[in-house]
Amino acid sequence: MMMFFATGIVGILIGLSAITPPNLKMMITFMGLINVGLGAFFTFIFLTQIKSEPDKRKKKKKSK
Repeated sequence: MMMFFATGIVGILIGLSAITPPNLKMMITFMGLINVGLGAFFTFIFLTQIKSEPDKRKKKKKSK
């Protein structure tokens, strides 16, 4: 997740900087936005997971 955010921010900064050729500015900026969007999507999926309950069939019964 953090890689999407990091590469997205770097892509946006490089896309908007003066070192980028004029014909690539828009494409690099859009790719940075796509990476930030993917990072947000995967963060949402990760944070909204439902924890699975342990399987009760595998639990060993205590012997008396």
